[in-house]
Amino acid sequence: MAKDCSFDIVSEVEMQEVDNAINQTSKEINQRFDFRGSKASVELNGEEIKVIADDDFKLKSVIDILQTKIIKRGISLKNLEYGKIEPAAQSTVRQTVTIKKGISKEKGKDVVAAVKASKLKVQAQFMDDQVRVSGKNRDDLQAVIAHLKQSDFDIELQFVNFRS
Repeated sequence: MAKDCSFDIVSEVEMQEVDNAINQTSKEINQRFDFRGSKASVELNGEEIKVIADDDFKLKSVIDILQTKIIKRGISLKNLEYGKIEPAAQSTVRQTVTIKKGISKEKGKDVVAAVKASKLKVQAQFMDDQVRVSGKNRDDLQAVIAHLKQSDFDIELQFVNFRS
């Protein structure tokens, strides 16, 4: 009897890297001349990043710095969900950026449907916030990975736990 091979499809974010990116962003804001004397700040609260600035222009500049630092840390911008810009105290504006982790039920169904549409001899099932793909042939699993990398699901997918 042939052994089944499997791997998991997940969407994870390394929170330590997010924290490092936020620290680097704060440091750059404190050092830049155009932010001297402003109330601009960035802070991490659990799964949310709170960005505060004097006006919309400075807010967009802070978010641009944050995105640059996050990309340098190897985190995809697909994992960030931007809230609306709100007025805050002392004539400032703020925006909340939520960090998306895990695969939602709807996205999981889309991933499973894409795996089945590839017409390869593999099975895919959605479990909690990940998708497990299993099959007898290792090459089929690698073809599934290649197929999913070409697709766009609006989330960053990682392929982990490859077992043969």
